[in-house]
Amino acid sequence: MNETNEKIKSGYISSINGSLIEIKGLENYVRLNDLIKESKHKILGEVIQIYSDHVTAQCFENTSNLKLNEEVISLQEPLSMELGPGLLGNIFDGIQRPLEATFLSAEGGGFLKRGVDLPALSRTKNWHFKPVKKINDYVSTGYVVGTVQETELIEHKIMIPLGISGKITYIAKEGEYKVIDEIYRVKNGSKEKSFNMIQKWPITKNRPYKERGFPNEPLITGMRVIDLLFPIVKGGTVAVPGGFGTGKTVIQQSLAKWCDADIIIFVGCGERGNEIADVLKQFSEITDPKSGRPLLERIVILANTSNMPVSAREASIFSGVTIGEYYRDMGYDVAVLADSTSRWAESLREISGLLEEMPAEEGYPAYLPSKISGFYERAGVVKILGEKDSGKEKFGSITIIGSVSPPSGDFSEPVTSTTKRFVQAFWALDASLAYSKHYPAINWLNSYSKYPEFISDWWFERDIYWPEIDIDWYECRKQINSILSQENELKNVTQLVGEENLPENQQFILFISKLIRNGLLIQNAFDSIDCFTDVKKLIGIVKLILLLFKEGKELLKQSFLIEDIKELDVVNDILRTCRSVPNNNFDQIEKLRKKMLHEIESLKLTYGVLRKK
Repeated sequence: MNETNEKIKSGYISSINGSLIEIKGLENYVRLNDLIKESKHKILGEVIQIYSDHVTAQCFENTSNLKLNEEVISLQEPLSMELGPGLLGNIFDGIQRPLEATFLSAEGGGFLKRGVDLPALSRTKNWHFKPVKKINDYVSTGYVVGTVQETELIEHKIMIPLGISGKITYIAKEGEYKVIDEIYRVKNGSKEKSFNMIQKWPITKNRPYKERGFPNEPLITGMRVIDLLFPIVKGGTVAVPGGFGTGKTVIQQSLAKWCDADIIIFVGCGERGNEIADVLKQFSEITDPKSGRPLLERIVILANTSNMPVSAREASIFSGVTIGEYYRDMGYDVAVLADSTSRWAESLREISGLLEEMPAEEGYPAYLPSKISGFYERAGVVKILGEKDSGKEKFGSITIIGSVSPPSGDFSEPVTSTTKRFVQAFWALDASLAYSKHYPAINWLNSYSKYPEFISDWWFERDIYWPEIDIDWYECRKQINSILSQENELKNVTQLVGEENLPENQQFILFISKLIRNGLLIQNAFDSIDCFTDVKKLIGIVKLILLLFKEGKELLKQSFLIEDIKELDVVNDILRTCRSVPNNNFDQIEKLRKKMLHEIESLKLTYGVLRKK
């Protein structure tokens, strides 16, 4: 680059306002969202406004000790993610600086220094590359030219970048290579380009795909209240709002451990430093339940604590989705867990305030809905670019689960109410349930999911046939919801007259709803058996409860007392099933069904004549 161009692409600071700086001399040469760098302290920033005589940039690091007239250079590119082998198992900050390498490069002290500029992916680590294409093969965007075993669990596919097509003129032989080594060359006409394992992609730009698919497969979480009452599909969107202490972070961590996505992207956005440290410690110690390998082998963590600059916090959410879209394009099912989107929205409010924009409700910017929708609408099942697999189109999905932290648990505040417009499932966490030690504290009256009808066929194929109660998952769900709704309707009457003064059929509704709450919905995330319930065990437990409900109603019609039903031994067995019966021991649930039917028959034979008299 010549001296003239250097002068053209540099300017100087004319104003400093918190994390915002005004720069003169670059207004004719930068584009919106281009990166800039302050020369002395190496502070990185992003252009967010361009005027005729200056530009405004938000800095991704602390601006203390900056002075006016210090030089700023334009990097002539937007904030982009480095995508390639080495992402999994790594921990980054909001703008993809590798925290471990960054911390090791800092000279002492417990905090990272400003201006550290390290590549996101290691330039020294070797990866074993296996080519799947040959010289003279035609390739286009999304085609896989080779694979790298990134971890024991995940095979990383080296894909052709966007806008590239032609014939391969060179491809590396199988062997050990660094991410910056030349892997292949593509020639189109007279132009020939060389490529390594790294792609760069702007965080604000959606990665392309052929077309959207139809979501028809549930994301199994292992949490009974979710999988039964408020399910989510692969490619779905969920908001998890809840006040302080309601268990948002534990739900997010349980999803990371147990949900059946191939890749997990965990974005800690504006969380307290101690919480992020706890997450990092737990994830490094947890083994993946399906493979027995460390969980970190299929997870990418973006850590952005609340004392880091707000600009990086704003970027971190989109950084996580961009990495998720990259793995989606390989054909994987990806789950992006964002904790918490409220603090991300607060960073938007803070920057908007510094820009002196007209505030909307509670000081949030008027463009808050477009920002939130831009995040959640990057979820979905898509038909990915590239070759067909044995004549079939290949699909990938990205599921977004964002927790929301409304002040005082007020769901009418702008972030929660706006988020509700753009998500298809809503898991409302209830402080009263949490304080009564009911976890997960998902309120079954305020929560909803719009996905059950999309996945009913999937559940129907995995149904368990019991002749005594021949209903599928969809009908089971409706009956459980109905019982819980009836309990809520009876709540006020019960407080007035007492449960013992209600008719027996209403007492029975309250008894079964209590059994549902204590034996089905409550779940201990830290118990080795109760932390995860598979599909078969879930259906079995639900059908046990509904079979007791069905047979109990018949007994009441035959003049039996509700105490007779409550005293059945099988009732306590059902309460203990979730915590005592492992997922692979379904025979135990079958025995409980037979035991229940036997006890009810014995009850009829023993007391039937007395009751009729």
